[in-house]
Amino acid sequence: MAFDLSWLLWALPLAFALGWLASRFDLRQWRLEGRQVPRAYFRGLNHLLNEQQDQAIDAFIEAVRHDPDAAELHFALGGLFRRRGDYDRAVRVHEHLLARADLPARERERAQHALAFDFLKAGLLDRAEAAFTALLGTRYDTDARIALLGIYERSRDWARAAEMAERLEGSDRGSFRLRLAHHRCEQAAALRQQGRTAEALALLESLVAHVPESARAWVALAEVRESLGELEGALAALEALATHCPAHVPLIAHSLAQWSLRVGSAERARQPLAAWAAQHEPSLDVTQALATLEPDAQRGRRHYLEHLRAEPSLVAATLWLAGVPLGSADEEALVRRALERAGEPLKRYRCAACGFESRQYFWHCPGCQGWDTYPPRRVEEL
Repeated sequence: MAFDLSWLLWALPLAFALGWLASRFDLRQWRLEGRQVPRAYFRGLNHLLNEQQDQAIDAFIEAVRHDPDAAELHFALGGLFRRRGDYDRAVRVHEHLLARADLPARERERAQHALAFDFLKAGLLDRAEAAFTALLGTRYDTDARIALLGIYERSRDWARAAEMAERLEGSDRGSFRLRLAHHRCEQAAALRQQGRTAEALALLESLVAHVPESARAWVALAEVRESLGELEGALAALEALATHCPAHVPLIAHSLAQWSLRVGSAERARQPLAAWAAQHEPSLDVTQALATLEPDAQRGRRHYLEHLRAEPSLVAATLWLAGVPLGSADEEALVRRALERAGEPLKRYRCAACGFESRQYFWHCPGCQGWDTYPPRRVEEL
């Protein structure tokens, strides 16, 4: 049987035509998808610039569907989820990136860094600690150590916090000496609660020798010495604070006055406090301490008058009126109660970072978790 080759004359052109049509279809599809991804991406960027996070997230989700291998889109989407507080979805996005075997090492570190902050923002401190620990030794090493330092502080693991602060001291992120001093003071406080006062004393004495600019260290050292009955040593610590940290003298004015009276030497406190008052703006605490050092109440009230001449103060006026009869006993009680109530909010301390107010002076703000954010002056004096 003879083989008829005539059909090849029809089959070859037909196959060529079908192949050409298939290639054109694929090319058009590729171009269409290529146009859709940038449009979705730029639409999301536009929403983001207009602070429309929900619309931006929808646009980026669409872009990721068309190009699931685009790492930048995943990072943008994960960042938006985190900013909106949708931490579960942010974690899933960044974990999806880490699961990709073809992700370059640099992008993998970036994804690990983003995932660690997802956990931190979500309050999952144990998972955040593990994620940041995995970044040690990478290009995110310093950022990871600072984040770990914050985690240790929030969990009140002061030993590890102090160790991390010591390692960060040589970094390019500034000095961590004062922050380290706070960690050591917290450790000393814990030792005192455990009855290990001698160890706390040794720790604080070493601390003030290495970080003399830490006001808290001197205050803590003075308190430990006073609890042990070493009033002379306690007064010496307060006097050292006045030398190294003069801005914090109002915090120790009352203790300095009381302890000086207990050792029978009011002049020991009067001289440094009077010298401080002459060189600085009026301080309610210093004025009140100077008044308590006077043997005569009338002479003590003069300090409040001097304060009022330099700076109008409702609290100082209330203290001055403490020795003045205001009428009958019932009337006097009403007036004094009203004055004290009006002046009470003015006696508080206010965080300079977040505005959190408290009657107690905090070295570590309960509101913003910042160290040394409280000025050592009352609200009325700010």
